Amino acid sequence: MKKLSFLLVLILGLGLLLAACGGGDDNKDSGNKDNAGDDATNEEATDFKVGMVTDLGGVDDKSFNQSSWEGLKSFGEKNGLTEGEGFAYEQSNSKEDYIPNLTRLVRNDFDLVYGIGFELKEDLTTIAEQNSDTHFGIVDDVIDLPNVVSITFKEHQGSFLVGVAAALKTKTNKLGFVGGIDSPLINKFEAGFIAGAKSVNPDIEVDVQYAESFGDPAKGKLIATNMYNNGVDIIYHASGATGNGVFNQAKDLKQNDPDSEIWVIGVDRDQHEEGKVGDTNVTLTSMIKRVDVAVEDVATKSMNGEFPGGELLEFGIEEDGIGYATTNKDAMTEEIISTVDEWKEKLLNGEVVAPTTREELETFLESL
Repeated sequence: MKKLSFLLVLILGLGLLLAACGGGDDNKDSGNKDNAGDDATNEEATDFKVGMVTDLGGVDDKSFNQSSWEGLKSFGEKNGLTEGEGFAYEQSNSKEDYIPNLTRLVRNDFDLVYGIGFELKEDLTTIAEQNSDTHFGIVDDVIDLPNVVSITFKEHQGSFLVGVAAALKTKTNKLGFVGGIDSPLINKFEAGFIAGAKSVNPDIEVDVQYAESFGDPAKGKLIATNMYNNGVDIIYHASGATGNGVFNQAKDLKQNDPDSEIWVIGVDRDQHEEGKVGDTNVTLTSMIKRVDVAVEDVATKSMNGEFPGGELLEFGIEEDGIGYATTNKDAMTEEIISTVDEWKEKLLNGEVVAPTTREELETFLESL
């Protein structure tokens, strides 16, 4: 009888133990199903890697490359990625660095690789053709490949607007334009700027010079020195790190003569900080080109399986990809801002079409 009772207790206990284990397995399976999506999403976000290769201006050019890097950092931070692993950049000190830098990111299994600037077009095309499973992005040029997205901007629109601002601000009616490399891209900045300025005052003179480099501040300073000495009081630069030299010369002049009214118009990002001289500032405004927004947007799409391969994405005023800065409230008065916004509306509604080339500029000027 004792043996029977013992067996009954043992059987009942074993049954309860199995039921408990079975229940635990059910809960565990259910838990896995509930968390599977989150785990997969987190793993996808963590594993996704995006990198960029700078042009010769460098990642701290306070302009184009820096804006791109800020976009990648914003993307990485929002998605819990680690700098250097989940998002990274490769610095190019010469054109010979482009291929090795692009190759390094591909070999390190980066899912999306950006070439920042039109100068990388040829080399990025070569690498993209050899690595069809990797996503690529070219900024400021077009590559017709299914695994490459081309990101361009309507720089001529923003340049037109800062040209209007310069024409309203100048005291000498002499403006300067400093370009990086004489190319179709930078010609858009030049044409738009001159068109905007002369739309306000056809008699304004614009001195145009190219440094033939995006990474030569010394050359930028020399050009700016000559321009300011010749009566130019506002210089618009579209020259990457070369433009740092333009700012340096303007600040030197301002420091030596606080009453002098000379200005610089920044490019790509709000360069207000670059113009600080004690309690004053030589940055009149900046033509803002939201490379950071475009880079972050495409990275997000790529991570989410919506990479726009083979497409051309163009950002202008209408897409909030182009604008101008009003940070310097002392220089950019309400009257100037109001007038610039009137011209902005004309660009938006098609009443005015900003030129993109020197040929288009010539036709535009003839119509004034």
